[in-house]
Formats: sequence, structure tokens, C-alpha cells
Amino acid sequence: MSHTLEKHVLVITMHDDPGIEARAVLLAQISDLVHGHKPASVVIVLDQPAPTQAALSVVLRAHHLCSHLDLVMSVATHSAPVRRLLAAGADTKDIRLVIHARADTAIATATALATAA
Repeated sequence: MSHTLEKHVLVITMHDDPGIEARAVLLAQISDLVHGHKPASVVIVLDQPAPTQAALSVVLRAHHLCSHLDLVMSVATHSAPVRRLLAAGADTKDIRLVIHARADTAIATATALATAA
């Protein structure tokens, strides 16, 4: 995992599958980044050829965390089936998960939202 802060948008890139064992550790790292940087928005980029259920679980739990902090969270993945799974699994009670096919579009949209706020 790597991260950058771009114009108050925290961009987290998941390079590798966390696997079931490392899922909780990765979520704790994401939580620490969100609480530490206090961004206006969060973007998670799934930079894996085929994200697994463990990676999707981390994204959906991170979305839940961001929703409770009143943060808009976006996710970017090239995989259409993964985008559909994320849309189906996202929590609809709170802030909607924004799903993009391209990382640059996700970051640009999140930056525009952060600037407008």
C-alpha cells in the first residue's frame, strides 16, 4: 500500500492483495491515515489485476469508516465485475460510495468536490 495527499484528498493505492490474514492490519493502516491526515475526501485505487474478496472487504469497511466521519470515499478499479461487486456490497445508509473505472477520474472528481466544499 502507498498513499499521497493531493489537494486535501487522501489517495491510497492498494498494490497487492491483502489476503484474509492481513485484512485487519490494512484496514487499521487506512484508518490511521484517515484520522492522521483529516482529508476532505478519500480515494482508494485498486492497482491489482484481479482484486480478491479480501481486498473488496477492506474497501467496503473503509467506506463504512469514511461514512461515519462524513467523508466522501471513492474507489477506482479497471475491473467492471469488481465495480459491480463494490456497488452491490456498498453501505447505502450513509454517504454513497463513488466508483470509477480510472484512478485519474476518481482523483479529479474527489479534488473538485473537496474544492467546492
